[in-house]
Amino acid sequence: MFLENTVNHEEQFGWIEVICGSMFSGKTEELIRRLKRAQFARQKVEIFKPAIDKRYDEEMVVSHDANEIRSTPVPSASNIPILADGCDVIGIDEAQFFDDEIVSVCNDLANRGIRVIVAGLDMDFKGNPFGPMPFLMATAEYVTKVHAVCTRTGNLAQFSYRKAVNDELVFLGETEEYEPLSRAAYYKAMLRERVKKLDVKDEEELDPNPKEKNA
Repeated sequence: MFLENTVNHEEQFGWIEVICGSMFSGKTEELIRRLKRAQFARQKVEIFKPAIDKRYDEEMVVSHDANEIRSTPVPSASNIPILADGCDVIGIDEAQFFDDEIVSVCNDLANRGIRVIVAGLDMDFKGNPFGPMPFLMATAEYVTKVHAVCTRTGNLAQFSYRKAVNDELVFLGETEEYEPLSRAAYYKAMLRERVKKLDVKDEEELDPNPKEKNA
C-alpha cells in the first residue's frame, strides 16, 4: 500500500515511487492523480514520457480513461536531469521504453531532493521483466502494483497478452492489439499459440508402415 510522504526539508533527499502493472491497469491514471495533487499543492511539477509514445498525443500524457496532463517528450533518459532543474516533483510515464540510464537518472534526482514518480509495464508481452523496470522497483522506496480485469475470466489480470502478430519487443498498441489476462488465461492463450506453430504432418506421413496398411 502506498502512503504519500511529505517533503523532508532537513534531510534534503527525495524518494522514488513506482507504479507498475499490466496494460489497462490504471498506471497512468494513478500517475496523473498523484501529479495533479502535487500541482494543486503548488509544487513545481514536470512530467516526461518517451518520444516514441504518440498513441494519444505527441505531448500530453493521456490515460485510457482520457485523463491527461501536459508532458515533455524526450528521446532518452539523459535529457531528463537538465529539464528537471528546480522541480519538486518529477513524473515519468512508460518508463519501460527508456534505456537503462533511467535508473541512475531517477536515483540522482531523488538524491537531489526530488520526489520521482515512475509508471510503467513490469512485464513485456512474453511475461518477462520489461527493460529497466525491475531495477527501478528494486531501488524505489514505494512500489504500487495495480491490476486490470481479465477480459476472459473476470479475475485480476497482470499479463499483457499481444493479439497482434508481431514479435517486436516495443510495439505500441491499444485494445485491438493487446488484452489484459489473468495467469490462467494467459497460460492457455500462450499454449494455443505454441500448438498453432507446431509442424503437424499428414496422416500418411505419420504412419510408420504405410505399405502394410494398403496390403
